[in-house]
Amino acid sequence: MSAQTIKAAALRLFALRGYDGVPLSEIAKEVGIRTPSIYAHFSSKDDLFMAVFEDVLAEHSMRLERLIERLKGRSVEERLYTVLHDTCQTYLLSEEHMTFLKRTMLFPTAGLKDSLLERFTATEDRLNGMLRDIFTDGIASGLLREEKTDDLIVSFYCLLDGTFIQQFYYRPDDWENRLQTVWRIYWQGLTKR
Repeated sequence: MSAQTIKAAALRLFALRGYDGVPLSEIAKEVGIRTPSIYAHFSSKDDLFMAVFEDVLAEHSMRLERLIERLKGRSVEERLYTVLHDTCQTYLLSEEHMTFLKRTMLFPTAGLKDSLLERFTATEDRLNGMLRDIFTDGIASGLLREEKTDDLIVSFYCLLDGTFIQQFYYRPDDWENRLQTVWRIYWQGLTKR
């Protein structure tokens, strides 16, 4: 049994029930092995969970790189809106990875909370760099108001997080309408008048 097969089963189960809701014995049963066989690949449940988390972050980074490439040559508004829309839709992850990440970050297991936050923050630095470049371009061109780029990034994350959560409360068409309204107001607040 490969470590990848074990991680795939663990991802499915952790996404459904979280860290505390999945014993190693259930992961072993899912892949058709005995629980001690997991230890040939992972030193502990924490080690397996963090390996799954690292895989999710790696997918996020890969998709972010593709998004950055796709946005080259677009306007400041198009780049910001596309980051907002695409990230809200998938958090730049597959459905299963997104569910895992959402559950993990909203309800982290106490013993891993600091490690999870540290790794997530390090991965988010790449997105911060992309946003910093977009906001810097907008300010330099005279399109955006002069504000500290770090403050603009924080405001964007608040918009992103709120919009992301909204999609779980409303039907897709209602969510799209809300996104359009919120984006229009946010964009008006960013631009020079």
